Amino acid sequence: MFQVRFHGRGGQGVVTAAELLSVAAFLEQRHAQAFPSFGSERTGAPVVSFCRIDDKEIRLREPILEPDALIVQDPTLFKAVDVFHGLRPDGYLLVNTNRSFGDLQIADAVAKLPRGQARAVPASDLALKYVGRPLPNAALLGAFAALTKIVRFDSVAVAIRQTFPGKVGETNVAAAQAAHDAVAVAPVAG
Repeated sequence: MFQVRFHGRGGQGVVTAAELLSVAAFLEQRHAQAFPSFGSERTGAPVVSFCRIDDKEIRLREPILEPDALIVQDPTLFKAVDVFHGLRPDGYLLVNTNRSFGDLQIADAVAKLPRGQARAVPASDLALKYVGRPLPNAALLGAFAALTKIVRFDSVAVAIRQTFPGKVGETNVAAAQAAHDAVAVAPVAG
């Protein structure tokens, strides 16, 4: 089973991102579940959502305490909550930022992960360029597909298009494609 924990703020599409990832897994004939965890339900408040993917039925229902991957939609959360809590030593980290891990003061935590499994992607910038709004969720899913290979990009694109038909879906797929390509071709730091 592969478990992903999403960290973001209300209004950034954190819950939708987990749901889209689960749909992408379903499209690949796999089992998946997605669910949120809310504290204060207001725009800007920290939000966590979860996604599990497996080749067999998933019976677990509790929050993911030891994720295989973290997707951080808002890097200011590194100062607000212990985002890294429980991340497996061989885990993946994907952060929505155009800053370095050193600038975010997380370089020591990133150095503990396997080389190439922590990446920064300017997902909000890509979303602003392609979608017209700084919503990083779809772009991060494109980057996630390139980084982990847990789901194919084509499945992510179909999930986005099914959820957001028309122009909204197409612009989000374009942002996801740009993020995917940035991770797929970017040199690995370290």
